[in-house]
Amino acid sequence: MDAVTYPDDKVTDYISEKYIALRLANSAEPYATDYMVKWTPRIIILDAAGHIHQSTIGFLPPEEFIPCLELALAKADFNLNHLEECKNHLDHILNDHPKCLSAPEAVYYKGVTDYKLSGEAGPLKDAYNTLKDRYPDSEWAQRAQPYRLL
Repeated sequence: MDAVTYPDDKVTDYISEKYIALRLANSAEPYATDYMVKWTPRIIILDAAGHIHQSTIGFLPPEEFIPCLELALAKADFNLNHLEECKNHLDHILNDHPKCLSAPEAVYYKGVTDYKLSGEAGPLKDAYNTLKDRYPDSEWAQRAQPYRLL
């Protein structure tokens, strides 16, 4: 990540704008133990209270890293019940990075978020159909299968 992803200007700008970044050695205690750091790179997204909202292990190129970080913001907002903000992050991923590795999960969360906002089951079925059509081999298409029955 040091040679390719972190030096990328878009990554640097994105992190500077959206995050407070902290870099620790994988042996830094008590963090390595508290957050079970067993392999690097390990990207852990925490909120101000220290709750984990996303954790990623392994290399990601810049074009995958930014949507991964955007998905982490969406998941944090989802977990904190900031659903409109969550939806904005998910829309950003799906509009600007529709072919990224995070896109299927974003589709899934968008369906669930829209369901929670509206109380209507339609968004869940729409999410399943989108996953089945665009990302049929993704684990998120499998997870959304029950929604086909709605």
